[in-house]
Amino acid sequence: MIKRKLVIDLKPTQILVLGFLLLIIFGTLLLNLPFASASGSSVGFIDALFTATSAVCVTGLVVLDTFSAWTMFGKVVIITLIQIGGIGFMTITTTLFILLGKKIGLKERLIIQEALNQYTISGMVRLSRNIILGTFIIEGLGAIFLTFNFLPEYGSDAVFMGIFHSISAFCNAGFDIIDGSSLTPYISNVVVNITVMSLIIFGGLGFTVWLDLLQTTKERLKYKWRSITWFRKLSLHTKIVLVMTTGLILIGAIFFFLLEYSNPGTLGDLSIKEKILGSFFQSVTTRTAGFNTIPQENMSFASQFMTIMMMFIGGSPGGTAGGVKTVTMGVIFLAVVSVVRAKDDVEVYGRRISWDIIKRALAVVVISITLVFLVTMSLTLTESGSFIEILFEAVSAFATVGLTVGATAKLTVIGKLIISVAMFIGRLGPVTIAVAITMRSNKKAKVMVKYPEEKVMVG
Repeated sequence: MIKRKLVIDLKPTQILVLGFLLLIIFGTLLLNLPFASASGSSVGFIDALFTATSAVCVTGLVVLDTFSAWTMFGKVVIITLIQIGGIGFMTITTTLFILLGKKIGLKERLIIQEALNQYTISGMVRLSRNIILGTFIIEGLGAIFLTFNFLPEYGSDAVFMGIFHSISAFCNAGFDIIDGSSLTPYISNVVVNITVMSLIIFGGLGFTVWLDLLQTTKERLKYKWRSITWFRKLSLHTKIVLVMTTGLILIGAIFFFLLEYSNPGTLGDLSIKEKILGSFFQSVTTRTAGFNTIPQENMSFASQFMTIMMMFIGGSPGGTAGGVKTVTMGVIFLAVVSVVRAKDDVEVYGRRISWDIIKRALAVVVISITLVFLVTMSLTLTESGSFIEILFEAVSAFATVGLTVGATAKLTVIGKLIISVAMFIGRLGPVTIAVAITMRSNKKAKVMVKYPEEKVMVG
């Protein structure tokens, strides 16, 4: 009776955290089996735990080369964990319940709402179904394009490679099975570059943005709207996501093109076409994807620092990407603009953003910076790399990116555990973890008493 009551009393955020934790443990046990390892002996609990955490949290940091360290069984386990971790175990569970004809209760809808960062439980089952359908369509198309490009070199293995890299790219995971070189051999391949970048962007936009774009585009075709009318009909969330995503990709691509143009270790010896592809790919992959076509350790310090900042921002809410999210940074930027312009409200595109949203955005950024600070400080005590390497690793883990400048391979046991915790918190979100630990609800309590207001000096 007591055990049953404890389960019932668990909040949606706590069930979400426990679900991901159990999935990581299950993945660790499978990867720790001898026949998951190419050597025929267990890789060890810590390395299995690190790999499972990186896969479930769709990060891509690895201490063992995915291509050479694992058997086909191990690789299938890894890509399965990536798929479940990317679109969410509750989304997959809901779809299975639908297929089995089981009823989806209020508790399950609340968990899906928390997992997908929605503000209402209305339409959660339909949303889950559409996410699964859209995911399989996009990943399937990506797998076809990649398979045909891998076919001349890998023959019959090209099919699995196409599927593996399509899922890994869409889920913003960054795991690869190309002999530990990521996508550097394909820096001049236009189809591979565009396919992987498209998968990364689609996965990072967020599932609700897909549906909004699809619905609004259908209405545009029906009523023959102009482009400006189509954009105005989009939700404010979608508008901010599109503007921030486009802006970050263009700014990043121009930045990397200019700074790495003459660097012989990255873009210096490449043709103009390869420089452009490499610059855009670097800009896109820093948005929590983890693939790379140029060596990260050879980039200038300025480019590495730019990569760190873009990794911290990450993708958009409700998708497969990590980071503090584009909308979070967009809201804070708009709040700063409103202060500079001496306006009481934060306004954009004819809409006002509530102060509850702004406060949540500030909380996410402050908690995230604090976490990165703590992880970086901890790693400086346990690891021997330079500060930029450690900071790069800490942000990459928290933002679930998977890019590294060489620190991952040299991590100590304690360092692996610290990075694993950072990946776990980064995937679920610092606010979700905080709410789960404090056992509080996300619902705002009704304030019965308000204290007197008093001014303080800031700035």
